[in-house]
Amino acid sequence: EQLRRERPDPRAQLEAMRGFLERSGLQVEDLDGLNIIHVTGTKGKGSACAFTERILRGYGLKTGFYRWPLGVVPNAYPSRQDPAQASMPAYFRFLTIMAFHVFLQEKVDLAVLEVGIGGAYDCTNIIRTPVVCGVSSLGIDHTSILGDTVEKIAWQKGGIFKPGVPAFTVPQPERPLEVLRDRARELGCPLYVCPELDAFEAGSQALELGLAGGHQRSNAALALQLARTWLQRRGYEGKAGKGGGAEPSVPLAPVFRPSDAMIQGLRDTEWLGRTQVLPHGAVTWYIDGAHTTSSVQACVRWFRQAALSHDKPQDGSEVRVLLFNATGDRDTAALLKLLLVSFFFFFWGGACRGGLRVLAGG
Repeated sequence: EQLRRERPDPRAQLEAMRGFLERSGLQVEDLDGLNIIHVTGTKGKGSACAFTERILRGYGLKTGFYRWPLGVVPNAYPSRQDPAQASMPAYFRFLTIMAFHVFLQEKVDLAVLEVGIGGAYDCTNIIRTPVVCGVSSLGIDHTSILGDTVEKIAWQKGGIFKPGVPAFTVPQPERPLEVLRDRARELGCPLYVCPELDAFEAGSQALELGLAGGHQRSNAALALQLARTWLQRRGYEGKAGKGGGAEPSVPLAPVFRPSDAMIQGLRDTEWLGRTQVLPHGAVTWYIDGAHTTSSVQACVRWFRQAALSHDKPQDGSEVRVLLFNATGDRDTAALLKLLLVSFFFFFWGGACRGGLRVLAGG
């Protein structure tokens, strides 16, 4: 609701973020030394971040990964009589500031930063000098804030581009890719399209991913480019190989031989709540955070494959429970219809506070 109120002047969001940051005892300039990898997108940005962080941790680097609450900023917002000091930052702003404090306090070598909503006016975009930026797969989501077409959404996502800072995106439909290209040119940012993960497996063994699902392959390909570019720009590795071919007006990023640390990092990546299988007694839980049409479709494909490979009880019985959550302006009924093909029988559980829908089937 706060974001909607500020829509007439979205730049006010970043100005407010700057003010909250200063009240916590930090300046924007303090963030320049965090060596940030900044990642946005509609689907897969969290998984791409998880792959990237795990790869770079495998190089012996001390990494920070902004995804969940990280501790407490002591005395950042004391209770005062001064009305100018009385307000608290919105939840995501508070978490972002808290993450910056933890990363600086811990003296991390780098920070992987996932955008919250959009990009151009997201509170994480207060940073000035990321090392490299990434854009995962684009789609329709948060339309009341970002716009009702994928082109408008692409414009918002491209807002994280910075002058002279390389950026990578996965293959996108033509129109949104053109918007990203135009944004990159406008902001002076070199933009590249990631080759498919198959290109990194040519002539060698298939790369094993710690996150299940075919849709994770593009996220892994993006992570390889982000990690490789960070290592190059910080002097840890030599120049990458040559690219080949091109998407329309956007050059293809280089294909290179993944290092042992990269191969191990992709294999060891964990991202709780994303294509996670969790056995618990007689019930096996299949957990995922899908919340758009295309991501739910990908989730269904993953569930079918995972359920087939899971050992069933000897008597052939199986218990399936679906917990479904949808908030904001998402089309709940449309998302549920996609799940019907997963052999669930749904019993509507009614609406709970906060837009929660709980359904169970057998």
